[in-house]
Amino acid sequence: MTDTPRAHLAQSEPFRWDGVDELVYKESDSTFRDVTRRVLAGAEAGQGVELRYFEVGPGGHSTLEHHGHTHVVVPIRGRGRALVGTEVVDLAPHDVVQVPAWTWHQFRAADDEPLGFLCLVTTERDRPVRPDADQLAQLRADPAVAEFIRV
Repeated sequence: MTDTPRAHLAQSEPFRWDGVDELVYKESDSTFRDVTRRVLAGAEAGQGVELRYFEVGPGGHSTLEHHGHTHVVVPIRGRGRALVGTEVVDLAPHDVVQVPAWTWHQFRAADDEPLGFLCLVTTERDRPVRPDADQLAQLRADPAVAEFIRV
């Protein structure tokens, strides 16, 4: 996208926007599986937030992490599940998931279809932190969380 925000982003096909590049989910990180991202509105919009579209392929997952910035996530394609703190929740289109600061979270797509979601974050944010061995052991103490997480 250019430095000047576009007033309208048309979809060239479902979940693909004209002039919006598909990006690598994370550089030099192997703790996720089959995830892409697209930045739909960023710093150039001047609102202090970035709207991103993530797509997790069937059976894929995002990184298990936490950080100081918050997220608001709205699934718009497919089904999946998410870990938010110590709660594993089912996801369907148009649900709203709020991820508070320093809360462990991970998103997973159903095995038979992709999960696509909009994610709203501040443009200025800190780097994600993955769990160390002790934190991972604490998370795995809950059987439902242990079954869900992928690292």
